[in-house]
Amino acid sequence: MGGYSLLDGVRVVEVAQLAPSSVGGHLADLGADVIKIETPGRGEGVRYAGAQAVGGPDGPGFMHLRWNRGKRSVELDLRTAEGVEAFLRLAASADAVVEGTRHGYLDRLGLGWERLAGQRPSTVLCEVSGTGAEGPYRDLATGGMWFDAYAGLRTVDTARPSPPGVMGGSAETPQAMYAVGAYGAMAVLAAVLRARTTGVGARLQVSSADVAIAWMPDRIDGALNAGRTHRRPGWTADGRLPDWPLLDAYATKDGGAMVFGSHTPKFWRAFCDAVDRPDLLEVDLASVDEGSDARARHVWRELDAVFRTRTRAEWTALFLAHDIAGGPVNTVTELVDDPHFTARATTYDQDGFRFAASPVRVVGEEFAPQRAPEFGAHTDEVLGEIRASRPSITTTTRGTET
Repeated sequence: MGGYSLLDGVRVVEVAQLAPSSVGGHLADLGADVIKIETPGRGEGVRYAGAQAVGGPDGPGFMHLRWNRGKRSVELDLRTAEGVEAFLRLAASADAVVEGTRHGYLDRLGLGWERLAGQRPSTVLCEVSGTGAEGPYRDLATGGMWFDAYAGLRTVDTARPSPPGVMGGSAETPQAMYAVGAYGAMAVLAAVLRARTTGVGARLQVSSADVAIAWMPDRIDGALNAGRTHRRPGWTADGRLPDWPLLDAYATKDGGAMVFGSHTPKFWRAFCDAVDRPDLLEVDLASVDEGSDARARHVWRELDAVFRTRTRAEWTALFLAHDIAGGPVNTVTELVDDPHFTARATTYDQDGFRFAASPVRVVGEEFAPQRAPEFGAHTDEVLGEIRASRPSITTTTRGTET
């Protein structure tokens, strides 16, 4: 049911809500059989999340269609004896279990690491949470916007209400909320690979707060080592290269913008030749001295005027023709019509809709996942499979197996 065939034969049982469902989502995109356990009567919380409903006012949300595509949905009550038995048999048949709720959910049900590893020593359990297993914020109810704010990645404006279309005091897109799935999937695959080779399982823990911390190493590592670092020669006191105008964004004739990334001599020379501005090459943008800021600002003003003489499309064509580093700036609406976007396999069609495909490309295969399942759609199918195969449940106690 997944998008590709790379993980054919890998089974993952997922007990997750909202963003942690993206861990199983990445694995399903690569071809794993991801069995999503959903609570009776409610189901996955992300099913109807978001301001846009697909197919009708009560239709699913895009995050559900992305993160849960290619999975099989099983309605199972883990608070009942029948649900516990079915879950344990599913876990015994799987390479990995993903827990993506507030930390300790499976433990509180008696279905955590000790129970799972006891019945199958090669089990991989990936516990995905907001704040992790330790620390004073462990039990803090959190959400996607907060992780970045906690780690200093999200700037907020408390002086006024959020403008239309913006929530959480900032228009910045959450980063850790979306990145946690990739980290979790990477960890699961590494642990499964080891388990298949050695028979040794692993208990993994990935938190969105920790992902936010790790996302910008220059910031956090710099803060951790304050007073023990030295300013690198050739950089300005405010942390920029002296040729910062060659690493900036500029407005274009059509009201758009271009990102200019031509600070290496090769690209800078190609640009000046292409726009017939050899005089700019004479400006010293390498030295850091009392006049460096004035020289940089002069070049910025000149480039600002130059970039306003052409449209984004014209600049993009010129960059390609003359091997100049940079590219056009898009809004999301403009992106879907961008020629590079439309020329590549960045989307797939399903049920009359278009969706963004996995960023992974497998040469020779088409990305074609099954649609995210209806709530409980595979309950009978999956439970029938484990009844037929009857995977063994082993309990290990003090070195003995029963």
